[in-house]
Amino acid sequence: MKICVVGSGYVGLVTGTCFSEIGNHVVCVDVDQNKIDGLHEGILPIYEPGLDEMVARCVKAKRLSFSADPAAVLREEGPDVVFVAVGTPSRRDGAAHLGYVDDVAKMVAENISKEVVLVLKSTVPVGTNTRVRNIVRDAKHEVHVVSNPEFLKEGEAVGDFLRPDRIVVGVSDGDEHARSIMERLYHPVCLKEEKIVWMNPESAEMTKYVANTMLAMRISFMNEVAGLCEKVGADVHSVRRGVGRDDRIGSKFLYSGPGYGGSCFPKDVSALVHTGRENDVEIELAVATDRVNQRQKGILVRKLRKHLGDLRGKRIAVWGIAFKPKTDDIRESPAITLIDSVIAD
Repeated sequence: MKICVVGSGYVGLVTGTCFSEIGNHVVCVDVDQNKIDGLHEGILPIYEPGLDEMVARCVKAKRLSFSADPAAVLREEGPDVVFVAVGTPSRRDGAAHLGYVDDVAKMVAENISKEVVLVLKSTVPVGTNTRVRNIVRDAKHEVHVVSNPEFLKEGEAVGDFLRPDRIVVGVSDGDEHARSIMERLYHPVCLKEEKIVWMNPESAEMTKYVANTMLAMRISFMNEVAGLCEKVGADVHSVRRGVGRDDRIGSKFLYSGPGYGGSCFPKDVSALVHTGRENDVEIELAVATDRVNQRQKGILVRKLRKHLGDLRGKRIAVWGIAFKPKTDDIRESPAITLIDSVIAD
């Protein structure tokens, strides 16, 4: 199948490369010419274990290529599927900025040369699928809009794609063409068991925000528990092990620390809160999750001041700036908060 992936950042490059690895012909496009030039030279804009070797292998097999002209790819390559993997950064009010998604939808409507399935892989709020369908409604060829949020963990993204625990796909009622295309696309990673969870687009959009907020909530809760453990003489690591052995709870995302960061959790928690407020629903647990995390990001500098007193003139090393292991992503990293606080002293 011929695929065009618009946006060659973390989600787009992993998605495009993995689809190429399982036999599709993929063009990853991006308006950043420097990024595309680097990819042509084998220089990836992100670090992800195993991805650079896979990119090189797929390029050598002539199943993966790169372009800085998405409109030309849409016109000349005639893709069967177009994935939208552009950024949706937070606005000041916490809502997701959808300008880049809108731009891609308009470009697809104006440049496609045949019927196409347009897949929203970017993390977007509920209602975006409908919004995009309205944009492409008058395209010269039919555009089937599908919601297919990504659940890739940085540092483990290649494995997550090739061995998914679930694939969430939101299609409109009666759109058998879109459903058939998505089944064919993901068939190679569903050989042992069916992994696709079918639902309507609104449910797929909501699923992404709820999943990330739920995980962030566990982290914030354990950080609050860690503070209480320090006060009463309990060992939070022992508590974590005791709680995590309960099959109803599980052991993941129960580690206390300096707060969560990265490109997803902070943004998605805020977006869920904003979506709730737009619909007169206060998601109080999500609000508390963010509030606890903001406070937790200052815990390391508070501990430093407790043990060292005045930090002026002290030599302090920070080992590790990324927000988690096995990635070079420093977005919203608690380490940045620590560094800024130490410098401010």
